[in-house]
Amino acid sequence: MNISCKGKIIDLTTPKIMGVLNLTPDSFYDGGMYNSTDLALSQTEKMLRQGATFIDVGGASSKPGAIEISADEELKRVLPVVEKIHLSFPEAIISIDTYRSDVAKKTVAAGAAMVNDISAGKLDTKMLKTVGALGVPYVAMHMQGNPQNMQVRPNYDNLLVDIRSFFAAKIDEAHKAGIHDIIIDPGFGFGKTLEHNYSLLKNMGSIKRDGIPMLIGVSRKSMIYKLLGIDAADALNGTTVLNTVALQHGAQILRVHDVKEAHQAVKLIEKLKCA
Repeated sequence: MNISCKGKIIDLTTPKIMGVLNLTPDSFYDGGMYNSTDLALSQTEKMLRQGATFIDVGGASSKPGAIEISADEELKRVLPVVEKIHLSFPEAIISIDTYRSDVAKKTVAAGAAMVNDISAGKLDTKMLKTVGALGVPYVAMHMQGNPQNMQVRPNYDNLLVDIRSFFAAKIDEAHKAGIHDIIIDPGFGFGKTLEHNYSLLKNMGSIKRDGIPMLIGVSRKSMIYKLLGIDAADALNGTTVLNTVALQHGAQILRVHDVKEAHQAVKLIEKLKCA
């Protein structure tokens, strides 16, 4: 299973790691930690050294209740960093974490080679056609509602059936828009209760589609730290446990804050498959 990122072919037969690079002051775990270009470049170098294939650059927080910022502010945060990463680390595959088509277009021109959209095109109707024209892979995430209201009593007729139907329609829509490489993300923590999240993780296989890679993002999320009675800063061990479960259920990309530990989980699970 391969995807093409501006001519670089990425083989997802062995799962890959996507390192999170939040350039936001208010992200739930690492807000403000990389709020200068130098700090962002240092963190990028660290994640690449530890085994990241993708660097996911985001400039707008999507935590529950996050305050929406303008497109201009988002671009001000991400564009200089994308440009510098592209120049400093040409081997890195830069993903832009945005739901805005204009941000996607400008950052891909600056060096990004993938678009990661938490709304799967729902928050910007131009997104799918824009990505199709850009010719880069597209991560479509399932989210009920938006970051401002998604955790206000999320409800489903049938969680797995609803998400499976959502992705069937979205994949078809993306292909019609000219997107060749689509990756699906079930959206843990986005419009889902604790029970929804664990049911989804347990039954990941039921929403997979043949030939379509799946990205999983559970890193340090509340589904871990609330259940364990800790906070995000202490949720690395729980993250590794759930990443391991996700790999066993067929995840092709792990989106994480902690690259080294995720990369080790991939190596161990791959060895187990060959035992």
